[in-house]
Amino acid sequence: MPIFQLVLVALLQGITEFLPVSSSGHLILLPSLTGLEDQGQLIDVSVHIGTLAAVILFFWRDVRVGLGGLPRLMRGRVDTPGARLAFGLIVATLPLIGFGALLHFSGLSDMLRSIKVIGWTMLGFGLVLYWADQRGSNDKALSDWSVRDALVMGLWQMIALIPGTSRSGITITGARLMGYGRQEGARIAMLMSIPAIAASGVLLGTEAAIDANPQVLRDMALAAGLAMLAALAALSLMMRLLKSVSFTPYVIYRVALGLVLLGVAYGG
Repeated sequence: MPIFQLVLVALLQGITEFLPVSSSGHLILLPSLTGLEDQGQLIDVSVHIGTLAAVILFFWRDVRVGLGGLPRLMRGRVDTPGARLAFGLIVATLPLIGFGALLHFSGLSDMLRSIKVIGWTMLGFGLVLYWADQRGSNDKALSDWSVRDALVMGLWQMIALIPGTSRSGITITGARLMGYGRQEGARIAMLMSIPAIAASGVLLGTEAAIDANPQVLRDMALAAGLAMLAALAALSLMMRLLKSVSFTPYVIYRVALGLVLLGVAYGG
């Protein structure tokens, strides 16, 4: 793959993965709108690995708490903050795995990769995010995250498998509707991305690994590294901005892009 396209894909994934604007939608649109060759599953997996590393590094304090709770959880005890966090993340990931397997093995996932679908989801779920952000309160924090809340957010996250929805955007939407503040909702959504991205990487990576060769492995390593750096920068900027800025700028971007895509889809 040309270096320019590799860098473009990595930066696009890194910047959009954790912003509520849909990284998968942008990656699908890139070859569709530019005429570039599709980057393929191996590069998709590598940039996801890069963003996974970024979110683990950025939220390492919370990740360490969750990892520390795994031994107690494995003994059937959910009586510490770490065990509750780990259990919540597992519960929140199960709907995504089930629905993801259904879409993947039924072939529906390929049918949804269209400009028309992405246009409607960009527009529709952007407006839903705006509504939830304006309506939501700021009463709850990560320490209040219950198993019920984890399951509800997991069901919201499941919808993100439709391209253009945005995994972070839809989970933040669910969090805001349940009363989590902007920063806390984003924090939970980012932590939920860890098992979600890992599960996706295992599914796609296992199928694509047989096609790997030394050149492809070098491309993957470069893409993963660049995506990690871009994701760290995007995460840092978003979490700082959420102290004083709502999600409205992201909504405006989603609505504008959605309208443009629908114009392209229905006007051609």
